[in-house]
Amino acid sequence: MRATPVFFWVGSTIANMEYCRSEVAVKQIVFTLCAICIVCSTGISQVSPAKTTTATGPEDFIIGPEDVLEIKVWREPDFTTKAVVRPDGKIGMTLVGDIQASGLTTTQLKQGLTKQLERFIEGPEVSVVVVEVNSQTVNLIGKVGRPGTYKLGGPLSVVELLARAGGLSDLAKPENIMIVRKKSTGQIERIPFNYQAYVEGRNLWGNIQLKNGDIVMVE
Repeated sequence: MRATPVFFWVGSTIANMEYCRSEVAVKQIVFTLCAICIVCSTGISQVSPAKTTTATGPEDFIIGPEDVLEIKVWREPDFTTKAVVRPDGKIGMTLVGDIQASGLTTTQLKQGLTKQLERFIEGPEVSVVVVEVNSQTVNLIGKVGRPGTYKLGGPLSVVELLARAGGLSDLAKPENIMIVRKKSTGQIERIPFNYQAYVEGRNLWGNIQLKNGDIVMVE
């Protein structure tokens, strides 16, 4: 008769253990699901900003002499051409003739060509791409390996320009380099650059990006 409570206690203990095990298992499953949700939400939050990022394209680029343009008209291969902007700032195109390109953005030129082609084609879809940039240059003078005029063609820093020119000569003063820049207002800006400090790991911010028409002087 006394064994009955013992069996009852053992049975209830086993039941409680099974319940605890099942509860732990449930908690582990819930924890795993929560972890997966957090990882997924983190991944989404890291990827989604890329969708909203807007990249600045070549629409702001100002076409100049000697730039090479690729012009395409959808479904009209006869009008597809590569044109070099002449010194007078114009390009030639079939049927359209000469049209002003220098001083315009690709969007403005596209609009002008579309208007001209509407006389011959219904609803022309025109694309204009600058495939070679030859109009933007910088000048390097002074004690360098190869002074002269260099095409920008893309982003170009002071140090990269000096490397193109074969570096500084033995008589150059690396701490005394000057960038002369003409602003849109007509004012002249003089920007000093200490190449020696840059090489030593200081003045890294001074290695600025050059702009069209800049003059880099090395004493």
